[in-house]
Amino acid sequence: MQVRAIPTLPTQPPKKRRSTRLIWIIVLLCLVLLSVLFFRSPISKVNDLRFVGNTMAAKEQLSEASGLKSGSPYFFMSEEKIKEAIISSYPFIQSVQMEKHFPGKVTVYVKEYETVAYELKSDGQVEACLENGSVVLLKQEKQLVLEKPLLTNWSDPKGDAVKKQLSTSLAAIPEGLLADISEIKYDPSDSFNDRIKIYTRSGFEVITTVSMLPDKIAYLSGIVETQEPGRITMLQADSYISYTNLSKENADE
Repeated sequence: MQVRAIPTLPTQPPKKRRSTRLIWIIVLLCLVLLSVLFFRSPISKVNDLRFVGNTMAAKEQLSEASGLKSGSPYFFMSEEKIKEAIISSYPFIQSVQMEKHFPGKVTVYVKEYETVAYELKSDGQVEACLENGSVVLLKQEKQLVLEKPLLTNWSDPKGDAVKKQLSTSLAAIPEGLLADISEIKYDPSDSFNDRIKIYTRSGFEVITTVSMLPDKIAYLSGIVETQEPGRITMLQADSYISYTNLSKENADE
């Protein structure tokens, strides 16, 4: 009796695995297509760019320095590089902060160094002296109100380093006292190459040096607040004499 062999059925690939792979390929292609469409669309670009806090540099200048403008990629911008570019281009800017709000809104907050004095140049232009020692030429529209001290007689190139030191010293002066100072004149002598004369709106004349000024502020403030107008000398020794007594002394001589 012969045994009949049952023929082996042909092996068929699993339809489920093939269909799953096909679905994943289609999904991947769709994602790639959607990504390309998204990053080419206006929604992935900067469409609302604002600079806040800048008074000495225009929006266009900051935009050019940073490379950030309307139409720039919203997702692939380097915030650190933008900040470094702005600060390195404009030494009067102290810090930069960015805020991003999707879709496409970018706000750049600029913090500038405080102005501590102004200098009137021989050509009539006005420069702002900042607390970090840097100097900025003011725009014409910014020259209307000079609420800080005015520097005069600083044309001597030897006074540039002294002026920079003066700016940092003025930044430490109390706001009320700084507002009372109307003029600071560079008046070097053989003994003190950084000697200055300060004139206040309250009527005082102050003779001191830039290097001594930070240590003499307390004495200056006390005299201005309690005495009648006069001359204050703050060098190696401090002295004060009212204009009334000074006139008597001059009359006696």
